[in-house]
Amino acid sequence: MARLQHTVTVVAVDRERLDGCAGPVCDLVESTRARGRDVLLPDGRAVPGLALVKGRHLRPGARYETSGTDDGQVQTTVLREWRRGGALAVEQLFRSAEFSARTAVRLRRPERPASLEVEARVRGAEGSGRLHRLQGRASLDLAAWWAAAAAAPGASAGVRAPATVRLKHLLGIAHLRLGPRPAGPGLWQVDVTLSLRGRWLLRPVVAFALLLASVPLRRGFRTSVEEAARQWNDAIGSVLAHDPDAFRRELAEYLAKGPQATGPAPSTGAGTAPPPGTTA
Repeated sequence: MARLQHTVTVVAVDRERLDGCAGPVCDLVESTRARGRDVLLPDGRAVPGLALVKGRHLRPGARYETSGTDDGQVQTTVLREWRRGGALAVEQLFRSAEFSARTAVRLRRPERPASLEVEARVRGAEGSGRLHRLQGRASLDLAAWWAAAAAAPGASAGVRAPATVRLKHLLGIAHLRLGPRPAGPGLWQVDVTLSLRGRWLLRPVVAFALLLASVPLRRGFRTSVEEAARQWNDAIGSVLAHDPDAFRRELAEYLAKGPQATGPAPSTGAGTAPPPGTTA
């Protein structure tokens, strides 16, 4: 088994700020309406590329199709549950000539997010065989995350990481764990740990391959984690620059541009915090 670990420092988001953004997003969603296949924003503009193809808007069983991307592919989304004080649950299906993917997403208490669970299955093109199949599961317990982020220095970590990802393939299994620690005002240190192992009779083969590739593997892992931290800092810096009403307005403008929109998601254009440094 190979175990990789890296720590990055990122911009923190407190619970009050997240809830302050989540509420306006729920308000915006609930203020949309359907007219035929079109989904309309509060000001009457249709969301480009989004069509209601079955059921009633924002009711369980509603089916939407998203199109208009550069590759011309269509993504289908089925709403299973929408209760802003209960849960948001959707299933998505994407098909292309190269692969197909099915995901299920469940967010508890969308207006005050409590936890997020994602399950996914990816398959290669028809007839590509089991080597082109991957399944995974991710979970985020926000209460546990903020408890860890607020823990006193030196406090023991919880038994279970607040954010985990598990990927399973014919050749092996990967476990990713993320846990925060306080790192000064407005910052978190996030420990990222990746464990890799082979499955069944392939364990010795995979272990040997991981040993041979250990140096580039560790280098690539560090680079990927630091790039993810940079993207987080850029995105969160933009979100923190908003007050809730401005965030809702800019999100509506972003949706009105449709799938062809380029550039970052909603941002006021205010400067973001400089990317904090990283530690090995």
